Amino acid sequence: MQAALAACTLCIAALTGAHAAPTTISDVIGRQVVVDVPAKRVVLGFYIEDYFAVGGDAAYDRLVGMSLGWFSKSRPVVWKQYTEKKPQLLKVPDVGNVQDQTFSIEKVLAAKPSVVILADWQYQALGNDLARLESAGIPVVVIDFNAQTLERHVASIRVLGRITGETARAEQIARDYSNGVELMQQRIAKAKLPQPSIYIELGDKGPADYSYTYGKNMWGAMASLVGGRNIAEPFIKNWGAIHPEQFLSSNPDVVLMAGYESVANPTAMQMGFEVDATAAQKRLQGFTQRHGWSQVNAVKNQRVYGVYHGATRSILDLALMQYMAKALYPTLFKDLDPQATYLGFYQRYLPIRPSGTFMIHLDSK
Repeated sequence: MQAALAACTLCIAALTGAHAAPTTISDVIGRQVVVDVPAKRVVLGFYIEDYFAVGGDAAYDRLVGMSLGWFSKSRPVVWKQYTEKKPQLLKVPDVGNVQDQTFSIEKVLAAKPSVVILADWQYQALGNDLARLESAGIPVVVIDFNAQTLERHVASIRVLGRITGETARAEQIARDYSNGVELMQQRIAKAKLPQPSIYIELGDKGPADYSYTYGKNMWGAMASLVGGRNIAEPFIKNWGAIHPEQFLSSNPDVVLMAGYESVANPTAMQMGFEVDATAAQKRLQGFTQRHGWSQVNAVKNQRVYGVYHGATRSILDLALMQYMAKALYPTLFKDLDPQATYLGFYQRYLPIRPSGTFMIHLDSK
């Protein structure tokens, strides 16, 4: 009788995924890490929505620590919506942020995680401090959406799928992303059109000061993926401000100004959840009033756009790349609907339903 009960218990456990099994995972920087999967206690350093999207409903309950500061400060409306749908998130301890050097190894240890998931840049920045986690037997797995390459995006999604036990779900997300990017690249290659130039800036300082633009990563890498010639690449390695004269002499064909919901400057580019389109248009118009911009091709030809910075460094950026591709090659991508791509991802994989302004073309009227 006892043997039968034990066998039944094992059968139920297998069906419900109650028992985690040691599995070797190759992370995005080539490290072989043994993790009990599906991981029951997760500390997450970055890429919150990607983890949620891959992990599904169980992911919220398995989160025992996270670096919350960046997400909640830059995207407070989004975080509020998540906590309203998944109130258990309000109880998840904040382990601090690598950016401002508040990340606490002690808080991570206190959370007793079965795995810690870090961005590549976080792993590099923390360096030798992570030895304390490894000596405590806590595996650290590295993923990377900041590079904005097709290879690392897809690899990171698959790693999250293995950690959460949602490999089929992860594979579908990875396949949809790959197919979307490859469709754009193949169509551009076949058309053999002249390569348009593009400039992308995080407009958090407003028109008065040039803020971050991007070289070979993030927006710069996204532009390259969809056939744009990024004018900042010769001057900026990763990110930084371009000199106004360098911008003017480069004379881009397309300009994208990126923004978050939460901005301190009243003239900063503001985009995202619950942002009014009319207000976003007014802010975008302000950037075209910069000295010399009236003579830039992008402004003269009405090819100035606003985009949501909060959807970068994520598998969600497929929608932004579709929008960028349409801006660069308007005749090639009339059939693409980036807004539907963006909202559809939330519909399929996430519990919240965005409304606001995520992509806009400057109204010339």
